[in-house]
Amino acid sequence: MKIVADENIPFVQEAFGTLGDIMIVPGRAIGPEQVRDADLLLVRSVTRVDERLLEGSRVRFVGSATIGLDHVDHAWLRARGIVLAYAPGSNANAVAEYVVAALAALGGERYAGRTLGIVGLGRIGTLVREKARALGMAVLANDPPLERAGKAGLVSLEDLLKRSDIVTCHVPLIREGPDVTEHLLDASRLSLLRPHATVINTSRGAVVDNAALLRCLREKRLAGAVLDVWEGEPEPDPELIRAVTLGTPHIAGYSWNGKSAGTKMLHDAVCTFFNRHFKWAPPAPPGGADRRPVAVEA
Repeated sequence: MKIVADENIPFVQEAFGTLGDIMIVPGRAIGPEQVRDADLLLVRSVTRVDERLLEGSRVRFVGSATIGLDHVDHAWLRARGIVLAYAPGSNANAVAEYVVAALAALGGERYAGRTLGIVGLGRIGTLVREKARALGMAVLANDPPLERAGKAGLVSLEDLLKRSDIVTCHVPLIREGPDVTEHLLDASRLSLLRPHATVINTSRGAVVDNAALLRCLREKRLAGAVLDVWEGEPEPDPELIRAVTLGTPHIAGYSWNGKSAGTKMLHDAVCTFFNRHFKWAPPAPPGGADRRPVAVEA
């Protein structure tokens, strides 16, 4: 079996070396030529997986060592019978800890006794809520799909924005359907925030309208912003970089635990699909890795 893998997937050689021949490639350099004769493709979010990449290849299984899949054309893979696996939750605690670190960087006067608004109450949002409450913060949460499923205690996005001192985003990037999140925080919704409020985004850059956010910061209609994700990655707006309170290059989930757990989850999914019985686990760091069941889409 031939395997093509992003060089930034940790322990990829150790985890998959017993399953076949591995070609390690920089994620942005993975193209049709590299995958034409591959059976298995392992990527991170910088590789766009779609018809352009895979048409004419013999790839049967795509694994993405990420919690999100906006870089993957799900419908095309399903139509071609290509199985897709990814690693939701693998870096959830790392992102939640990044949010806590961001709060600490803002200073106790900005969060102590204040209200945190969490947009998206999935794995990460739930962990952020636990940590924020431990810091003594009041918490509001918005999540329309969970609300439709009957979860109590949620508020509308508009109410959350009006009442929160800090707003943190933890939603996938969705461009169509009933729960669109692209530019979820647009100019209109950003205007609902009070002048002392701060926005944190560790989800996907386009969840927040970056141009509208820059205008708010320039006009002092917000106290600040913490961005780990940006529209236009890997070349975000330099003006926005200079305007934010804290900016980082999409590294909130890049903990040792999170990335190695993602590799483990993909390894288990690949072994199941190809009916292989090899066992592998990353060397355990202090505290161990967060290993959750992998989500597999056929």
